Amino acid sequence: MSSAPRICAAHTAPRRLFASTLGSLFISASAAAAADANSAPELPDASKARELDSVKVDGYAVSEPTSAKFTAPLLDTPRSVAIVPEALIGDVGATDLVDALRLIPGITFGAGEGGNPQGDRPYLRGFDSQGSIFVDGVRDAGAQSRETFNIQQIEVVKGPDSVYSGRSNGGGSINLVSKAPVAEDFTRIELGLGSAAFRRATLDTNLRLGEGAALRVNVLGHDAGVAGRDEVNGRRFGFAPSVTLGLNSPTSATLGYYHLDSDELPEAGIPYHYGVNGLPAGVRVVRPDDGGDSSNFYGLVNRDFREANVDIGSIQLRHEFGDGLSLRNTSRYGRSQQDYILSQPDDSQGNVVNGEVWRRVNSRAGNTVSAINQTDLSGEFSAGGLKNVFNVGLELASEKAFKDSYIVPNINAATACRTLGVGAPSFYNCTSLADPDAHDPWLPGTYDETNGFVPAPIVRANAPTRTRSNTRALYALDTLHFGDNWLLNLGLRVDRFSTTAPVTYCPELPGTVCPRGYTGLTITEDHRSSSTDVSGQLGLVWKPSEAGSAYLSFANSATPPGSFISEGSDTNPISITDLDPEKTRNIELGLKWNLFGERLAVTADVFHTGKRNARQLDADGSYQNIGESRVRGIELSASGSLSEAWSVFAGYAHMQGKLVDAGFVNGAPNPLNGTRLASIPENSFSLWSSYQLSPRLGLGAGAFHVGDVVGSYRVNPADGQLTEFGVPAYWRFDAMANWQVSDRFALRLNLQNLADKTYYSKAYPVHYATPAAGRSVQLSASCRF
Repeated sequence: MSSAPRICAAHTAPRRLFASTLGSLFISASAAAAADANSAPELPDASKARELDSVKVDGYAVSEPTSAKFTAPLLDTPRSVAIVPEALIGDVGATDLVDALRLIPGITFGAGEGGNPQGDRPYLRGFDSQGSIFVDGVRDAGAQSRETFNIQQIEVVKGPDSVYSGRSNGGGSINLVSKAPVAEDFTRIELGLGSAAFRRATLDTNLRLGEGAALRVNVLGHDAGVAGRDEVNGRRFGFAPSVTLGLNSPTSATLGYYHLDSDELPEAGIPYHYGVNGLPAGVRVVRPDDGGDSSNFYGLVNRDFREANVDIGSIQLRHEFGDGLSLRNTSRYGRSQQDYILSQPDDSQGNVVNGEVWRRVNSRAGNTVSAINQTDLSGEFSAGGLKNVFNVGLELASEKAFKDSYIVPNINAATACRTLGVGAPSFYNCTSLADPDAHDPWLPGTYDETNGFVPAPIVRANAPTRTRSNTRALYALDTLHFGDNWLLNLGLRVDRFSTTAPVTYCPELPGTVCPRGYTGLTITEDHRSSSTDVSGQLGLVWKPSEAGSAYLSFANSATPPGSFISEGSDTNPISITDLDPEKTRNIELGLKWNLFGERLAVTADVFHTGKRNARQLDADGSYQNIGESRVRGIELSASGSLSEAWSVFAGYAHMQGKLVDAGFVNGAPNPLNGTRLASIPENSFSLWSSYQLSPRLGLGAGAFHVGDVVGSYRVNPADGQLTEFGVPAYWRFDAMANWQVSDRFALRLNLQNLADKTYYSKAYPVHYATPAAGRSVQLSASCRF
């Protein structure tokens, strides 16, 4: 096979760094454990709340979010917010963002294809939120797979939240809080080994640098396969230093750097049993088909790859003026790169039902660069006898995305599977559904009856799409206190968002829309779209007790054209017609209460989220802002401690999503009108509970349920009726045991997917679904000194 040019060159250094990191940490941990073997254990007091970077944690309950944009405590914030603390992330053995977010019911994940790159693609309340992931309150631009080694906690705001985050797709946002320097000296090393060749090493060290300064460094080495999946594997190396000057003083500066490098053999997944074109009459539901072996992998070891790296530099300046008034400025420059070639198990020609799978090529070479600055002022004052807690700010951002692909010569599905056949006859472009071989000697090339197989090299397409965006925003948030029992939460944000991207249009057609296969006049040119979007939030909070609150709130969000800057499939892409931003509105009624001496936080809410002004085809063939969808739901949660020894993190979500108006198809109302929205399980549930049996020994267990998820509905050509493509419901059970060997040394055993349940974590609209990991065992040893 010819060597393929890549944006990210082959990374040999991270592999050497991983080996040296793993060896050094193992030696350090062994020496510390030996030195400490005879020391008396320090008895943990589970009743004591921990202080994690100035955030109070009791069990699995976090009392405060870190963002200054929250102008009231979590208990008195009139919207649904879930926070996953570091202790819980560690207990469940989550090593990436997808693992950690399964703790929050109602979140599902989309697959990368059809304009969506590989990487994290969470759906919040049924809306694609891959463009609404933040790090320390700043948008984390670029498609990537995020790690947990440098995460202090994860904050999830549910529902439209443009007043906090700016442009949004309507489902909410996810904020990853980084580990920061603190005023103490410590070093924590953790080493892990497990099934599927799992090897992992992390280092978290904090060093005081004299009075008022500290350095913190986090390092990661990770090398693992995926339990129950043939061949799939990945290596990661991470490095995240940060230093704070002026720690615990009125004026401080924190400088941070984050690097993550990954190299993996990726997987698209398992094909659906039928393709749209091969559906028999009467088939109403289509599920994935693994050919009788759930470990089947349809990719190619000698062709498929995914290489990615992320580099982020930041500086935060903060000054406390006194009387609660503080000024903060955050500047961040980030770059996210990834390129890949992966095999998509294709079903478009109806081959799967005949036991054949075409190895369709999906490729990308992308690079996203962002420069963002936020300045905000927080404080409180009294006016007219009312206490006000406020945050006002300014945000400036520039984001640039470069998207290219590879030209991978191959043989099309009809020829490879229908004419030539499985294996060698098709030059391994078509493989067996039941018995694929990832080590097939595939070579790039084309085929025709006259010339036979003609080898050709893999080359970069060198036809990149360049997208640029700029954001200027002003925002103000305030919580007014009307005595001890009533609070009014107000928020307003104005965004000026502009995007420039190449657009191809057909000037001779209505609405300038180019249909597939059109051979007339087309024009491609850079087009700039801009909009001024006003977002708001209004919430009334009643506090019948210091320990509880009830609230009614309204919030909205705006999705301007091109908001994903080509790093995802925009529901409202930039076009020559300059459509308006899509608007999403949410009304929510909720209850929050702290029980058992504020050890346990429980919440309940009902909500109605509606998206109007969505981009859909009109009857004349032009795109207009005429679409509508909605989601209604109920959410329950509990987090914290039931007793001094018993901690719990649990939640339940019931959601009903509906595509109210999907526009027109060929001049007639879209047959999908009224169907269930994709990527929304009607019921989802999560429970993680841990119990300290003794000062040294603790046990934990988890149960997770996700109802069936629709990937899409398609019209069955054989009978004209709708057919659902999607994945079935599942239950998953995990367990954990930890042993505090001494005050410095501890062991933790994680058992994940105890029943070895075959289930799917991502459902693509058609073609395939992505399987989750099977049963796995991981043993981790940690040493703190």
